[in-house]
Amino acid sequence: MKSNYTEEQVKLARYAKALSHPVRVQILQILSQQSCCYSGDIVNDLPIARSTLSQHLTELREAGLIQGEFNPPKIKYCIRPEAWNEARKIFDRFFNSNTWEAVNTNSCSTNAGKSK
Repeated sequence: MKSNYTEEQVKLARYAKALSHPVRVQILQILSQQSCCYSGDIVNDLPIARSTLSQHLTELREAGLIQGEFNPPKIKYCIRPEAWNEARKIFDRFFNSNTWEAVNTNSCSTNAGKSK
């Protein structure tokens, strides 16, 4: 099956999904303020169960934004700088494109709330 999406669109969606929960945003903020952090330390900073933290870390890891280093019985997590920078550039291009402004002159929102 052929995809009609560009590689950048797929990456943007993957990163957006990873950032779509406030806990995952908070995890990234915690990790971005230090070189690395153990999952046990992260759970102490968040109002969630350890199993829930594990699910959120998995989502971030699958998106490529973080990496984990397994040192039984602990896992140390770090931001992946190359993915972090790539995500920043992709979001920057997405939000700074002039496409929306160019086509927005006859926006659907112009008549929002008005009935015919």
